[in-house]
Amino acid sequence: MLKGWRELAPATTLLPVRSQNSMSTIITATEITVRYGERAVLDAATLAIDEGDRIGLVGRNGCGKTTFLKLLAGIQMPDIGDISRRRELVVSYLPQDFMLDAAKSVAENIRDGAKPVLDMIAEFESLPHDSKRHEELEHHIQALEGWTLDQRIETAMSHLNCPAGDRRVETLSGGEKRRVAMCRAIVSLPDFLVLDEPTNHLDPESIDWVADFLEDFHGTFLVVTHDRYFLDRVAKRMVELYDGKFWSQNGNYTDYLLAKAERQEADATIEHKRQMFLKKELAWVRQGPRAQRSKQKDRFVRYYDEAAKDGPAIEEDMELVIPPPPQLGNRTVEVSHLGMTLGEKKLFSGFSYTFENGQRIGVCGRNGLGKTTLLKAIIGQLPPTEGTVKIGQLTKFNYVDQGRLQLNEERTVLDEASDGTEFVIWGDSKISVRSYLKRFLFADERITTQVKKLSGGERSRLLLAKILKCGGNFLILDEPTNDLDLPTLRVLEEALIAFPGMVLVVSHDRYFLNRVCTNILAFEGDGRIHHSVGDYDYYLEKKQKATVAAARQSAAILSVNKSAALSREAAAPKVAKARKLSFKENRELEGMEAQIHTVEAEVARIEGLFANPDFFRKHATQVNQLTAELDAAKENVTKLYARWEQLEAIKAAGA
Repeated sequence: MLKGWRELAPATTLLPVRSQNSMSTIITATEITVRYGERAVLDAATLAIDEGDRIGLVGRNGCGKTTFLKLLAGIQMPDIGDISRRRELVVSYLPQDFMLDAAKSVAENIRDGAKPVLDMIAEFESLPHDSKRHEELEHHIQALEGWTLDQRIETAMSHLNCPAGDRRVETLSGGEKRRVAMCRAIVSLPDFLVLDEPTNHLDPESIDWVADFLEDFHGTFLVVTHDRYFLDRVAKRMVELYDGKFWSQNGNYTDYLLAKAERQEADATIEHKRQMFLKKELAWVRQGPRAQRSKQKDRFVRYYDEAAKDGPAIEEDMELVIPPPPQLGNRTVEVSHLGMTLGEKKLFSGFSYTFENGQRIGVCGRNGLGKTTLLKAIIGQLPPTEGTVKIGQLTKFNYVDQGRLQLNEERTVLDEASDGTEFVIWGDSKISVRSYLKRFLFADERITTQVKKLSGGERSRLLLAKILKCGGNFLILDEPTNDLDLPTLRVLEEALIAFPGMVLVVSHDRYFLNRVCTNILAFEGDGRIHHSVGDYDYYLEKKQKATVAAARQSAAILSVNKSAALSREAAAPKVAKARKLSFKENRELEGMEAQIHTVEAEVARIEGLFANPDFFRKHATQVNQLTAELDAAKENVTKLYARWEQLEAIKAAGA
């Protein structure tokens, strides 16, 4: 077995439950097989999950990841094999296709996630205080932090930017529903948390909060996600599902990539030696030696044994095909003083920008600020509230929206991709639809499969194939990374980098934005859209420096104002005796200096974070939050000084 990797050996029994401070296996999948028709997505696969594991599960879409998560959650059973769980193990599962109760409100759906805790509390309150069960329940409720459930729900809803608790689920958008489902999955503090693409439809601040939550989570979790920065941050063990088997590697996503590259390099070396041996022996075999002595027979046996072996499995990469675009003119798209208002809410205003051929622009920012609205205004789907959009005569849009297109469940892959045509226009030539689909990893038997029998990953690939064949020289993608696996994401990135036209892409995937984009349009709130040349990290770096400079300037102004106030106080003429301080005011004045010191220390702490060289790495996604906290602290300092001056003036006047 290659260095750094281990194929998990079968396990037939669980380890005994140990003390809280020792490691124990909480769930074991032993020799499990799951088939869909003739295809085995899990083939006698074995995996043991230990208490405290922080697992990132990776693999191509359609390889069986979601199936395995359903097995862990107890929603599905394997065709063959066994899933063993520790007794009374509490599992919470966030599926990709989450289900919420449409008849209930947001708050009611979220509280349903903590039903085991709520049931314990209800039983606890119904029992006499001196009963043994009452004492047991109290211990369990405390362990699950049940008494602070409402507070934790409120915190999670706030950080995940959930809609109002009294809203009905049936009125929510897809993104809002996912945030509610995510909140419901985590509020119960389960022993084992299973998350399938938890970062989809979350903005950077919410993703950062989820990562913070998982870093502090005391239980075990397994997460499937395409967010590579997220995996690097939260995973301590990577498991790859490939060809129906599990491969495990300690460390985060970067460690996994390094180990996999090492494994593939070693496999290539072994295969090269095998081929050299076969080539040499083949020449000897063709000579047809007359004497069949024992040594010669052994050479024949060795040759045929090696020739019968399979070489290392080679992962097939999708060749993402974006048809060559028609030539763009000197003018692509020019927006001038653009503004959009939806209902009573002004999303942005005064935005002017000229899009140029060859640019790859990333659009980022919190949800609800108008990113998708901007895209629709550019292509003419929404009329601007203010300003103008001028489109060049040669500009041809190809817009891939968040919902993409609807697929007909009863049609085959070929029918959906072709729409009645046999060829895809390819620049000045054309290729067959079958050849086109094979570049999206559809084998012959899958090309004739009905859409309703496809996996989630295959659906995503089919949608991309169907949309991208439309061509266009101004490509607009709204959240293209959602639901794509990591290998497909890498290919999409390479295809966009090589695309000779104009690319405008909305994404919360930091890795994707850094790798693809040459410019950033950042929605920063208050109707502002900020343009920055360079990738996403460079935008954050410049924003950090600007925030630090503004914080220092505010501190300098505050210091000048403080000195001026003290000078005015010293120079102020004595006034006639007035009222004296009350007892309450005297106590307030006595504690004023300590209170000011505390708030000034908070200002200094936050300014120190901004000035720290590691700020960008540790707090890049918290810039807005920290800026707001800094402004609030400074405002508090100003109010405290004003109150201090007022009390001192009363005291001096009454002396």
